[in-house]
Amino acid sequence: MAASAAAAIASPLKCGLISSQGFSGSTRSFQWRKNEKRNVRKASRGVITAKIDLRPPPYSLDALEPHMSRETFEYHWGKHHRAYVDNLNKQIVGTELDTKTLEDIILLTYNKGDLLPPFNNAAQVWNHDFFWESMKPGGGGKPSGELLELINRDFGSFEGFVNEFKAAAATQFGSGWAWLVYKANRIDVGNAVNPRPSDEDKKLVVVKSPNAVNPLVWDYSPLLTIDVWEHAYYLDFQNRRPDYISTFMEKLVSWDAVNSRLEAAKARAAEREEEEERKKTEYEDNQADLDAREMYLESSDADDDSEAD
Repeated sequence: MAASAAAAIASPLKCGLISSQGFSGSTRSFQWRKNEKRNVRKASRGVITAKIDLRPPPYSLDALEPHMSRETFEYHWGKHHRAYVDNLNKQIVGTELDTKTLEDIILLTYNKGDLLPPFNNAAQVWNHDFFWESMKPGGGGKPSGELLELINRDFGSFEGFVNEFKAAAATQFGSGWAWLVYKANRIDVGNAVNPRPSDEDKKLVVVKSPNAVNPLVWDYSPLLTIDVWEHAYYLDFQNRRPDYISTFMEKLVSWDAVNSRLEAAKARAAEREEEEERKKTEYEDNQADLDAREMYLESSDADDDSEAD
C-alpha cells in the first residue's frame, strides 16, 4: 500500500510561502464563490471531482507498532484524514480553488483569520500528510549535523528543545498542533498576525496552533509537527497526552525528514534574499535613470531659455 520512508524523505511536502514562492493569489481580492464554467477533473463514470488525493503514510499501517498501533492508523488516517480529503474536494469542486495547490488553498482561505469554508479541511489534509512524514519506523533519538547545531544555538541544548516542544504540545488547549519551524521572514506577512515579528530571523522556533491552523499562514517553514487532537492518541494512550508526546519524541520522530525540510527552508530563504536584492538593484537602477533623465531635461530647458534670451 505504502511507499518507502526514504522516498517520502526525498520528496518532502512543498511549503508554499507567500511572495517568496511566487504565490500569485491575493487574499484581499479573493472571493469565495462558485464558478460553474470552470473545468474540473473528471473521474471514471463521468463523476466530476476536484483534485486533492488521499495520500497514504510513507510506511505500512503497522510499521510504527508498538508505539502507534495499526488500529490508530486505520481510525486516524483511514477515517479522519480521508474525511478531510473528501470534504475538501466537495467544497472546492466548481470553484476558483479547484485548480489551486493545497498550499495556495490554505493561504487563500485563511483570510487573515476570518476563515473561509474550505480552510479547516485543506489545512487538516496538509497537516496530516506532514505529520505522517514526520515519523518513521525506528525513529526518535537525536539529530546530527547542522540541525543539531541550530537546535543547540536556538534552544541552548537538545534537551532544552525537547522540553520546549513537549511543553507546547502538552499545553495546547483542546485540539491542535505543536511545531518546530524555521523562521526566516523579516516583516509582518500580509494575511496573518505574525506571532513573533520582533524575534531574530533565520532561527528555529517552537510554536503551537489551534485546530487546523499551521505555520504556513505565518510565512514560516514547518520542520516537524505532532498532532495533539485527541483522536491522534486516544486508542493507544487514552487521555495520557504527555505519554504520547514522549513516545513520539523518543521513538517516532524522523530526523531525516526534518533535516531535509531544513535544507529546503534555507534554500527558500536564500532565494527570497536573492529576489529582494534583485528588486532593490532594479529599483536603484531605475531611480538613477530617472534622476539622469530629469537632470538632462532640466539642462535642456536651461539651454533653451539661454538661447531665447
